Amino acid sequence: MAMSLQGKTAYVTGGSRGIGRGIALALAQAGADVAVADLDGDGAEAVAAEARTLGRRAVALRVDVTRSAEVEAMVRATVEAFGRLDITVNSAGVIGISPLETMAEAEWDRVLGVNAKGVFLCCKAALPELRRAGGGRIINVASIAGKRGSPNLAHYCASKFAVVGLTSALAKEVARDGITVNAICPGIVRTHMWDLLSQARRRGEETAEAAWQRSVQDLIPQGRPQTAEDMGALAVYLATAGNLTGQAISLDGGIT
Repeated sequence: MAMSLQGKTAYVTGGSRGIGRGIALALAQAGADVAVADLDGDGAEAVAAEARTLGRRAVALRVDVTRSAEVEAMVRATVEAFGRLDITVNSAGVIGISPLETMAEAEWDRVLGVNAKGVFLCCKAALPELRRAGGGRIINVASIAGKRGSPNLAHYCASKFAVVGLTSALAKEVARDGITVNAICPGIVRTHMWDLLSQARRRGEETAEAAWQRSVQDLIPQGRPQTAEDMGALAVYLATAGNLTGQAISLDGGIT
């Protein structure tokens, strides 16, 4: 039986493209009304328009998740649009590639600011509304990089390890409030981030496309990449599961 989110409302940060877009549309397909939030307001509106074609209410919100006032405004705007908040998906993220020894302090702060502080601010702002709704679901998008390190990605790995730890701790704090907190740890999904990584992984005269295909074959036991739609399906499951909390679920074709 298909899982239904009829009558539920959600926001998705980082919703204008990639994994965030896949999750926003999957939630809408399952019946939820969705606020698509992103720094890219035009991109967010395009995804919201797609959600409306599925028969759902959807709004686009511009937000910088590193700024508490903007995050709080995003939560208020979601409740004003839909009357309540049931599901939060904290998917906004950035990446950088640099050896730690030469990494600029500002680059460390940029990645940790969006990926870790942004999740903290979103969870903090959403909790009162989730309690007001009688419970809810917090879904944080981490990464398999939050479970094992990779060279030249120390700041990215640190930020995603932080999300996994935050998820585990917060799940225990709110377990008696009817709020579950889980993390999705994507493997190799062909998003803008992996386009950058493919460039960095090139060998000699190898093209970025060849580096991408080699990465898929070398790193994924199943030999095929994951998709944004895969992440959306997992998000829908987490949005309906009442007894699953504090988990960081790898959806990675067997990498971890």
